[in-house]
Amino acid sequence: MKSIGIMGGTYDPIHTGHLIVAQSVLEKRNLDEIIFIPCYISPHKQDVLSSSAEHRLEMLKLSLDGYNNFEYSDFEIANKGVSFTLNTLIEFNKLYSNIELIIGYDNIISFDKWYQPDKVLEMCKLVVLKRSVDNPPDIQHKYFEMAEYVDTPMIEISATEIRERVKNNLPIDNLVPQNVKEYIYVNGLYK
Repeated sequence: MKSIGIMGGTYDPIHTGHLIVAQSVLEKRNLDEIIFIPCYISPHKQDVLSSSAEHRLEMLKLSLDGYNNFEYSDFEIANKGVSFTLNTLIEFNKLYSNIELIIGYDNIISFDKWYQPDKVLEMCKLVVLKRSVDNPPDIQHKYFEMAEYVDTPMIEISATEIRERVKNNLPIDNLVPQNVKEYIYVNGLYK
């Protein structure tokens, strides 16, 4: 039985931090594969203007070149509209019987506000990326106890910072894979 991890996100752009953390989770959770799924519109960032779905997907494809255990899916982009995790899991449960949904610690804090969180947890195991600096909030909802936590490397790279660096003509070497860097510059993204 194949065990997969799903990592969703805006990926605007995907960066080396995403890849390092994914590799760590793949190994620690003994997964066969991690599938990166870029959202079309994040339910948590509906007021944020992102690069086109096509650009974000293309950067994701480029970044996964050479990784045997990493795949991508355009499921949420192809469906357009707001990308709810539940809808993605309903589809992926038709293909896989052992799914782990991998989210950041910031997402477990707000997990009770997600679209139908109880149904989400019926369809997958919830795996939360936790760094040594992540402190639990004073008030925790029930989902904190339902999640499995994985210690992950502390990678201080953010997509926001990368976009700002490009906008300000600062280098982004080592923050994104080389082919993603070239794609950003060739397509004039974040200017």
